[in-house]
Amino acid sequence: MDRISGLPDDVVVKILSFVPTKVAVSTSILSKRWEFLWMWLPRLEFISRKPELRDFIDRKLPLHRAPVIERLRLDLYSPAIKPEDIRRWIEIAVSRHVRELKTNYYWENENIFPSSLFTCKSLVTLKLRRVTLVDIPSLVCLPSLKTLKLKSVKFVDEEMLQELLSICPVLEDLSVRCDDDENVKEFTINVPSLLSLSLVITDDWLLDGYEIDTPSLSYLKLEDWNDLDHNSLIKNMPKLREAYVDVRYPNLESVLESITSVKHLTICSEVVYGDGFVFKELEHLNLCMCREDSPNLLGKLLKDSPNLRILDISVVKDHATDELNGTVSWNQPNFVPECLLLSLQTLKWSGYYGRPQDRDIAVYILKNARHLKTATILADTEEHYVPNLQMIKELALSPRASSTCQLVFVEDLNSSV
Repeated sequence: MDRISGLPDDVVVKILSFVPTKVAVSTSILSKRWEFLWMWLPRLEFISRKPELRDFIDRKLPLHRAPVIERLRLDLYSPAIKPEDIRRWIEIAVSRHVRELKTNYYWENENIFPSSLFTCKSLVTLKLRRVTLVDIPSLVCLPSLKTLKLKSVKFVDEEMLQELLSICPVLEDLSVRCDDDENVKEFTINVPSLLSLSLVITDDWLLDGYEIDTPSLSYLKLEDWNDLDHNSLIKNMPKLREAYVDVRYPNLESVLESITSVKHLTICSEVVYGDGFVFKELEHLNLCMCREDSPNLLGKLLKDSPNLRILDISVVKDHATDELNGTVSWNQPNFVPECLLLSLQTLKWSGYYGRPQDRDIAVYILKNARHLKTATILADTEEHYVPNLQMIKELALSPRASSTCQLVFVEDLNSSV
């Protein structure tokens, strides 16, 4: 400690910035010099269920000395902390040119945001969880906001989400997890500047539909787990290059028709889409095999992806695997897909179970992929599946269209099952 005390104040503050705020605050009892050093910290995190935290923040935050608060995190769970307290603290942060604000505070139908937040010129990142968005003042703008993350946020009406997005002219990264919200039956995401969108819709929401209009988007993650019939209008995304699609409702085609420009696609679906789609740019496909119809979805995607180079087959982490023991057969394509004849170079199968359909798919690819360089099989060797040795024999002895294909067979210790 003597060595640290001999360092200049700015160096000590830099050191303190690498420890939790409560640890940095505890150093204030070391000496008179240390009493106020933590108040120069550019990053502050207040995470507590204790009611006494309210008085501490009230006394100390107004005395904070850093000219810019780079990050303020408020994860507060005490009923002693009222909405007006949060508003006051956020207002102080805005006056200190806050760049990142993260708030997790549940108080239903109460406004915790001062009007000054919506005109904060310094704010670059805003992360909200379990809060209610009650009102957005008129004639406001967040001119520097590039990242917005909303998790379990409630809105007082259906227009509130788009109103918030409309005041973010340079927004690039948007993440929205939509839980059941009785005030919202439909919503729109219309952001011309958006580059990355992550949208999660849970299964217990009485949702009528949603619309996405993001012409500059390059990355899309869509998880629509809602089983109820609802409309989804997704406008054309000509610049989209990577997509993660996990949908559990029949209208898969409404999604696919807007993402045909992707180079990298991760997909999990209960249904197989129809004809008329060609993924000309698709080079890397990740297919989740947790669904009953997954083998046939694979066959369709192979036919419709003429330039596919990399094929990853797996079960996405945390996905249900009740159907893995099913006996769905592999309906191989009527003709060999073009990608197998001309472009496929890499096959990786994580969590290979050795079921009949698994074996048939792997043998078919090895038999027809003329330019395959490596086929890596990471086998799940649980007792109720085919033993490891039998898996090796089935694939090692199968014919291969590529004389240079290297078959690598290892036990998958990280299988998601």
